[in-house]
Amino acid sequence: MAETVVATLIGDLVRSRSSQDRTVLHQHLAAALAEVNDLLRPLRPMWVTVGDEYQGAFATVAEAVQATLLVRVRLLPAYDIRHGIGWGATTVLDGEAGIEDGPGWWAARAGIEAVASAEASPGQRWLRTAYVVAEGAADAPDPGLVNAGLVLRDERVTGLSERSVSVLRGLLSHVSQRDVAEALGISASAVSQRVRADGLAAIVAAHDLLAPGRGRDTGEGDR
Repeated sequence: MAETVVATLIGDLVRSRSSQDRTVLHQHLAAALAEVNDLLRPLRPMWVTVGDEYQGAFATVAEAVQATLLVRVRLLPAYDIRHGIGWGATTVLDGEAGIEDGPGWWAARAGIEAVASAEASPGQRWLRTAYVVAEGAADAPDPGLVNAGLVLRDERVTGLSERSVSVLRGLLSHVSQRDVAEALGISASAVSQRVRADGLAAIVAAHDLLAPGRGRDTGEGDR
């Protein structure tokens, strides 16, 4: 069985067991994953595994980071989700059943556990994403740099109001502020005020810098 070094992603719905209608919850999750799969075209499309989790595999850590935000804003504010991103080798044990294993997946699991631990701390309860490199994995983007960006992004996104999340969702889809305002039934000036006050433009700019060919070299090699 050949090993492949990839960016692994595990998502876990927050407090989903308290949901009054879990069928609707999973319908929303499946729809969000399908939309983001179409946008990013991951190596292994994100799929719901068991219970309240999903998994996916990406060619780069940058794409996995993008996926965490895109999925999250499609679920907020009704539902929230924590993510673990790993970088390391993976092995397909059963292609038909979608069973995989390896250090890359263990690293993503460690990321989920790190987020869960942070949520128990008042000073980091807003954290929803963590990145871990598997031991011995080559060409890994620096975890300190990646996690520094995730800390800042998650702190900002967690504190957004429902309306601001709606505005951010539109901007991440590259819809103009004017069109976002029309879709939400509010004035363009109201959207502009939210963009400035909540730092939405910075969130979008950071997200767009992760796209292939943008920003500095992440050390992940040629695509």
